[in-house]
Amino acid sequence: MATRYLYIARHGAADAFGTLTETGREQARLLGRRLAHLPITALWHSPLPRAAESARELDTFLNGNAPVNEAPELIDHVPYVPPVEGTPRAWVPFFDGFAPKDAAEGRRIAQDLTDRFATAPEGDDDLHEVLITHAYPLAWLIRDALGAPPVRWIGLNAANAALTVIEYRPGLPPAVTMYNDMSHLRPEHRWTGFPEAARP
Repeated sequence: MATRYLYIARHGAADAFGTLTETGREQARLLGRRLAHLPITALWHSPLPRAAESARELDTFLNGNAPVNEAPELIDHVPYVPPVEGTPRAWVPFFDGFAPKDAAEGRRIAQDLTDRFATAPEGDDDLHEVLITHAYPLAWLIRDALGAPPVRWIGLNAANAALTVIEYRPGLPPAVTMYNDMSHLRPEHRWTGFPEAARP
C-alpha cells in the first residue's frame, strides 16, 4: 500500500518585510539537514518570498535530487472565517470586518490545498513531499487530517521551521505522526513565531 508522507513546515523566521532573517535561514538549513536522509520526491513552497527562500536554504541539504516548485495553494491565507457566534472571544477583533469575498476566497484556497495535498497516492510508489508554507495553511491541514470542525484551525500555531508530518494511505484516515517538532533547531532558535512566554 503506497503512502504519501507530507513533511510540512512554516517558513523560517522573517522580518517585518517578509525577508528571512539570519535566524530564519539557519532554521531552514537545520530542517534541511534533518530531512536529508529521506527519499524526498518533491519540495513545494508558497509563492511568498520568505517561503521560497526557506525552500532554497533547505534544498541545499537535499542535494538537488527533488524538484523544487511553487504551489499557489500554500499561500498564507485565512482558510475559514467562522460565524460570530462560533468565534472564540479573543479572535472576534481579528475577524471583525472580514469581507465575505475575502472569506470565500480563503475557503476556496483551503479546499484547493486539501484537494491537492491531503490525499493518498494513486500509484504504487510512496511519495515523500516537503511543503514550506505558513502557520494558517499548516493549521488547516492538521485540522483536516483530524476531521475536526472547520473552526478548529484557530489556535493551532506553528513555530518557524518546526516539523509536522502527516501520512496518507488509501482507505485509511490520515495519521498525524508529528506536530510542531523543534528538536532539530538550536534552543535559541526554537519557538520563534509564537508570542513571548515561558516555554518548556
